[in-house]
Order: sequence, then structure tokens, then C-alpha cells
Amino acid sequence: MRAMIPAIAAGALCAALWSGTAAAASPEELLKSSGCTACHAVDKPLVGPAYKDVANKYRGQKDAEAKLVEKVKKGGSGVWGQVPMPPNAHVKDEDIRAMVKHILSLK
Repeated sequence: MRAMIPAIAAGALCAALWSGTAAAASPEELLKSSGCTACHAVDKPLVGPAYKDVANKYRGQKDAEAKLVEKVKKGGSGVWGQVPMPPNAHVKDEDIRAMVKHILSLK
């Protein structure tokens, strides 16, 4: 039995490493690393609208999340003024979805 302990410990370590146990980035970290914070802030407009203003505008709309995920991915203009938001095709869809959910949760 004693001889099995190192093998069990090694197996557990390999399983943990293989499963990618590194903590996922928080939505705030994703917003920063994706470049969103260059144009947006939580509670004040910069180049683009404040995240809280976006949340207020889309609150209660059933399709808000899907609509915003698409807009972040492909870019857009005209909703918040004349400055267009560039497309963010370099950002993974799952990361965009996490960021949009976070933004829509703000009050």
C-alpha cells in the first residue's frame, strides 16, 4: 500500500495539470487584456459608452446578450455616436460572452 502512494500522488498531479486547472481570467481581466478598457470604463464614457450605460440601455431585452456578443465581435457604429467600434475578431467567442454577461450585470 505504501508503494502506491507516490504513484497515486503522481497520477493526481498529472490529472490536475492535464485538465487545465489554471484559474480562468475574470471578466474584468478579459476586458483589460482584450483592449476594451482603452475605449470603455465602468461608470463614465470615454471614446465609447460606459459599461453601466450599456447595461442600462439593454436591461430587460431578451436578445441583449446575443446582440452585444455579435456587435463586439463584428464592430458597429451609430448607436452611441459617430465613432465606430472596431471588430474584435481576435477575441474568443467564450471570452466575449463572459465580458458581455458581466457588463449586462452592472447596475
